Amino acid sequence: MAVEKNWALLAATLPTERRTALGQRTMRGPEPGPEATMEGDVLDTLEALGYKGPLLEEQALTKAAEDGLSSPEFSELCIWLGSQIKSLCNLEESITSTGRDDLESFQLEISGFLKEMACPYSVLISGDIKDRLKKKDDCLKLLLFLSTELQASQILQKKKCKNSQLDKNSEIYQEVQVICDSLGVPKSTTSDIPLMLNQVESKVKDILSKVQKNHVGKPLLKIDLSSEQAEQLEKINDALSCEYECRRRMLMKRLDVTVQSFGWSDRAKVKTDNIARIYQPKRYALSPKTTITLAHLLAAREDLSKIIRTSSGSSREKTACAINKVLMGRVPDRGGRPNEIEPPPPEMPPWQKRQDGGGRGGWGGGGGGGGRGGGGGEIMVEEEDMVEEGAMVEEVTEIHMEEEVVVVVVVDIEDIKNCKN
Repeated sequence: MAVEKNWALLAATLPTERRTALGQRTMRGPEPGPEATMEGDVLDTLEALGYKGPLLEEQALTKAAEDGLSSPEFSELCIWLGSQIKSLCNLEESITSTGRDDLESFQLEISGFLKEMACPYSVLISGDIKDRLKKKDDCLKLLLFLSTELQASQILQKKKCKNSQLDKNSEIYQEVQVICDSLGVPKSTTSDIPLMLNQVESKVKDILSKVQKNHVGKPLLKIDLSSEQAEQLEKINDALSCEYECRRRMLMKRLDVTVQSFGWSDRAKVKTDNIARIYQPKRYALSPKTTITLAHLLAAREDLSKIIRTSSGSSREKTACAINKVLMGRVPDRGGRPNEIEPPPPEMPPWQKRQDGGGRGGWGGGGGGGGRGGGGGEIMVEEEDMVEEGAMVEEVTEIHMEEEVVVVVVVDIEDIKNCKN
């Protein structure tokens, strides 16, 4: 499958004549002699790759494949193909040795390189290492695999370069264009971001060469951040951004309420439209979102730690306004001092539980025990005797205060008659 994919990519990059010939040969099937077909494929790919070495002739290629690693031209071609692939792909292995010095170490390098490239030909990566690349067929397979892999890598690299052409309405392009405008870089006719960044870099170096060495200052952050540290700083910045967004929303709401209160006066009510026309554009320009990012931390210099007083002359140049010069007259005293407030009137005594011990005397002057039938006089009601609404007419009820205790007196008419008798 990998070889078929590479052939598809190969066909897309060949000239029209070569692509037609390759398509015809593929549709016809392999010509007599597999060696000749493989040699033709290798020559096609080498020519498309821009190879200018001595093995562009079929006879020279056949002889080099027969000699294998003992052929200097074959070894140099393998080294050239390996170096081109390594420059385009992130590979650890490489092919650098020459076969004439040490064939075994050269074969080890090729074997390791092919394994990292996931070569599908088992005869090139398995078996006794001394027996590999001794056959002409195996050498041609090696060249075919390396050349097609190189061609596929080049195609993918070109596609990545094409992806750098961004839409002029994209956010990234707009940001880079702002940088160019700030530095005075001429506007580019293309939207190639790497090209624009190279122009920005050249302009920055040119500007720095014309200023003093300490003009920019030393960075406040003097260490190189790792990916883990950068990720942690992003989380801290997100938390602080949420906190300050809440504060900014509160300040903006206070601003809205304050301006709204200005319109309550009779003089301001007739100028509501004028106030809104002046205030609303400036109000909508305020955003609760913060614009501080990790880039501000990286760009911060040591002079950022110097705190300038808000009342200093340089700070007041941008914060002073005409309202600061308005003097307010005397205003009436609104009071509110605790020592000048009169205490509230005393509260009514709370309801308390009746204490045992009898009530006051009556009906004969003798202050005997409480309750009915006790020594004569007024009869006090115990806890269980409740005066209910809609009591009988024959009962006379009296409620009065006695020593801050509410006393309910109930006298039965029959008892009064008996006393008279």
